[in-house]
Amino acid sequence: MDDASNAPMSRMPAAVVSSRWGGPPASGAGGSEGENTAESAAAAAPTAPARPGILGWDIGGVNTKVARVAGGRVVFASAHPYEIQRDPSALPALLARVAASAGATPHDAHAVTMTAELSQLFRTKREGVGVVLDAVAAAFPGARAVVFAVDGRFLELDAARAEPLAVAASNWVATAGVVARDYRDAVLVDVGTTTADVVPIVGGAVVALGRTDPERLTSGELVYTGALRTPVEAIVHEVPLADGWAGVSAEGFALAGDVHLWRGTLAPADYTVPTPDGRPATREFAGERLARVVCADRELLDDAAIDAIAGRVADAQVERIAGAVRRVVGRHPALRAGGTAVVTGLGDFLAAAAAERAGLRVRHLAERVGDAAARCAPAAAVALLLAEVVAPDAGA
Repeated sequence: MDDASNAPMSRMPAAVVSSRWGGPPASGAGGSEGENTAESAAAAAPTAPARPGILGWDIGGVNTKVARVAGGRVVFASAHPYEIQRDPSALPALLARVAASAGATPHDAHAVTMTAELSQLFRTKREGVGVVLDAVAAAFPGARAVVFAVDGRFLELDAARAEPLAVAASNWVATAGVVARDYRDAVLVDVGTTTADVVPIVGGAVVALGRTDPERLTSGELVYTGALRTPVEAIVHEVPLADGWAGVSAEGFALAGDVHLWRGTLAPADYTVPTPDGRPATREFAGERLARVVCADRELLDDAAIDAIAGRVADAQVERIAGAVRRVVGRHPALRAGGTAVVTGLGDFLAAAAAERAGLRVRHLAERVGDAAARCAPAAAVALLLAEVVAPDAGA
């Protein structure tokens, strides 16, 4: 690597941030709304800000998340579907619009994490980081904006341009750093729409082996399976059918979101990406898409057959994440023998099942902060981290 250290992330100290996730979740903070063709906001309603705050951003390739911190606490969090590949020029306007929805003031500072640089729109991560930084600068001219790096630094925009691999895919570090303030020995399991992060915390420090995506894939700390976007054929090769096992088609007929929508662990409003067939994100149509996995349809397969297919896919996801948890926990004696897993993300139900299967006690981050902030944990975390190092009147 030419922009970030190759050294393992050995005992990276958790950032200096108190337990300020916001106390009990605000009334109304746990829901989500919107259809897959519109912005979806799982958010607490913003209140009129009494002082400048900090907006935390987690800018991804298919979702952009924001959280606002004021008075040292998370007061707003929301997630907005947006595929940068389809219209990268729309990102500045999206950021400005989302900031306004969060109740931002012109004096708010901005703390940024990102994963959008991995989009296939960009030939290199350097290019993707640059596009995101350009969008932030265009959306908030004159505002203070800094970017969080995988080693815990906050970099000004120009410095981030000079070290693109230091700021690429740093969102997991922010979440783990804040979680480490409440849980000195734990494993963070964050299952989002696309991937799962498995991050060890020992003695109040983040002790992940990997920093970059390739390193984290190698160490088992990043697993490419998520609650929504993962194609079924990327999860299993066979599913039960009648009295035997059927190989699955590789046609992109169904996503993990169809599995969990059918099983009731995701709501239709959670299905914030286009469906494979363009039909609505409902249980009925999810069943039709799952039938296609074995080249069938609902005239050929009854509910029990769809249940069996969906159950097999869900179990395979749980087992894959559990395997990563076992591998990561196995490197740290302090996390073994009934240790604690802190679970979060859109797929926290997958994270919880995987952690339990790996023999860990489960704590849901949403129980502390509400679903809105928990589903936007990196955005909330990076705002809290910046609140600890800026002037007291800027969000701390």
